[in-house]
Amino acid sequence: MLRATVASASSRCLEKHGQDAHATVARYFALDHPLAQICASLPNDPAMNAARDFCRGLRIIRQPKWECLATFICSSMKQVAHIRQISRALRERFGRIRRIDKYVVQTFPSARRIAETTEKALRECGLGYRAKNLLATARRVATGDVDLERFAAMSDVDLRAKLCELPGVGAKVANCVMLFAYERLRAFPIDVWIERVLREKYFPRARKLNAARLHAFTQEYFGEHGGYAQQYLFHHARMSTRLRPATARQECKRKIQRKRKSREGVLAHLSRHRG
Repeated sequence: MLRATVASASSRCLEKHGQDAHATVARYFALDHPLAQICASLPNDPAMNAARDFCRGLRIIRQPKWECLATFICSSMKQVAHIRQISRALRERFGRIRRIDKYVVQTFPSARRIAETTEKALRECGLGYRAKNLLATARRVATGDVDLERFAAMSDVDLRAKLCELPGVGAKVANCVMLFAYERLRAFPIDVWIERVLREKYFPRARKLNAARLHAFTQEYFGEHGGYAQQYLFHHARMSTRLRPATARQECKRKIQRKRKSREGVLAHLSRHRG
């Protein structure tokens, strides 16, 4: 489904804007990733197999480095819907207007544009305490103190360490940026959702399970395509949880119906004996 949608969109762009647009779309959605080989390389266990089957076709996109970093700084302790709202607010207030065919869009603001504003203005976009971190990081990037492009030449260990030096960036955000902006497909971000999945599916009897142990396990067990494994497990867990309330209501309704039929059966039995 995703491949067909992207192919259709890129075909339209190609007709109007040429080969460059086609290449840009294909690169952004990582259509060159050998998805079948990547999925085949993932561990063969019940949790991973269920997630892989559920998420068939899902890809790790290639995001612009600053946009990716800024968005994940804004995402700390926020739900997906809130992150979308923040991103939209930043675009509408600080982004530039661009026209694509008949559509009007607003770009994500550059580090320099964010650096020129104030913490108060960023808080008005719904960032809360994250405004201070985003502003401080934007200023470091805008002044050249931090060169995100040069980070690309670093090893995974050094890249993670450099990212964690930035305000608002911890291990989870650093791994997200490594995965989506620097294409380090081994990176395995661990948030609340993923930690819950790991505990339930891979360490059901473990009493002591710290961040270091989880990190070591994911690096060794999921291997060079751990980022794909993480995204599949994450998406499957979120969607499964979203579906549970409806399933629970249906099961509750069935129980009520069974009790009603049982009660009606008892009453009918008593009525016959009384007669």
